Amino acid sequence: MDPYQVIKKPLISEKAFELIEKENKLVIEVNLKATKKQIKEAIEKLYNVKVESVNTLITPKAQKKAYVRLSDFDDAADIASRMGLF
Repeated sequence: MDPYQVIKKPLISEKAFELIEKENKLVIEVNLKATKKQIKEAIEKLYNVKVESVNTLITPKAQKKAYVRLSDFDDAADIASRMGLF
């Protein structure tokens, strides 16, 4: 799957900003059919970072969220600013 089809948009909330600052995680809305492996590969390819883990959940509104933890060498705040969150 094309990386641009996997990632829909970054999610903006107080919890998302807290995760960026404290746990080096990004919260992203992804394609409902995307797997964790596809999400990891898409983030690594598009933003040139190393992803440590991906956790997903499906909301009651039938949206899929991915919590992407970046390696200690990469800064989630920097990636969030490239996505247009800051």
